[in-house]
Amino acid sequence: MKIEEHLPLLEEILGEWKADIGKDYPAYKNHVYRVVHFCLSIHQGNREDREKIIIAGCFHDLGIWVNDTFDYLSISIELAKGYLKRKRQEVWSTEIELMINLHHKITRYRDSKYLLVEAFRKADWIDVSKGKRAFGLPKEDIQVVIDKFPNSGFHKKLIQLTKAEFKKNPLKPLPMMKW
Repeated sequence: MKIEEHLPLLEEILGEWKADIGKDYPAYKNHVYRVVHFCLSIHQGNREDREKIIIAGCFHDLGIWVNDTFDYLSISIELAKGYLKRKRQEVWSTEIELMINLHHKITRYRDSKYLLVEAFRKADWIDVSKGKRAFGLPKEDIQVVIDKFPNSGFHKKLIQLTKAEFKKNPLKPLPMMKW
């Protein structure tokens, strides 16, 4: 697996949100780098696919920090759509919206029109499960990515958010999960 330590588009997009993300910036940035690398390994596409993966990666959980909520998917989608509009890439909106909206889907995404949605879903699950769900990626490759982009407290933050949401919303503590 080829490791790219610096992805200019990723750095540019996330850099705009550094103040909003605050102290969690290194943790989120490394999470995005891991998800992007896993997704690029699962789906070897063209330059356009690569850009879509990076854009979706940057925005997929961003609503957590921008709106201080664990019910963040619609916010993350709106942020991504705003970015795409500013960059005159609205033609990508449907696919990137699906990538963000379904990245916590438990079951497989089956629409072959948007192959990146399933690849992105798998990539996020690989990271959130710390490689326990590997979807065919070699464990050694997963570990290389994890070592290169350390957790920096990302999983701890997810546990804190989950506990807080359970207290606040015990009947629907994980609003981002989809079947």
